Amino acid sequence: MGLVTNQVMSNPAVFFGDPTKPIGGNIVGHTATFRLYLRKSKGGKRIARLVDSPNLPEGEAPFIVEEAGLKSC
Repeated sequence: MGLVTNQVMSNPAVFFGDPTKPIGGNIVGHTATFRLYLRKSKGGKRIARLVDSPNLPEGEAPFIVEEAGLKSC
């Protein structure tokens, strides 16, 4: 099992929807089985959003990064 990451950048030309786009294009997205979008939230929280999966629905899960590891909110 491997983990592949892709950096995103802001696309200011987008007025509606998600203003981010992958740096390397969509190549990484086509080869991945699961696609997660991680973002910062308020109060030190983070949000993991499942964007694409062959057998799971889209959804979000908040979490916090601590010294001991990840903690669900």
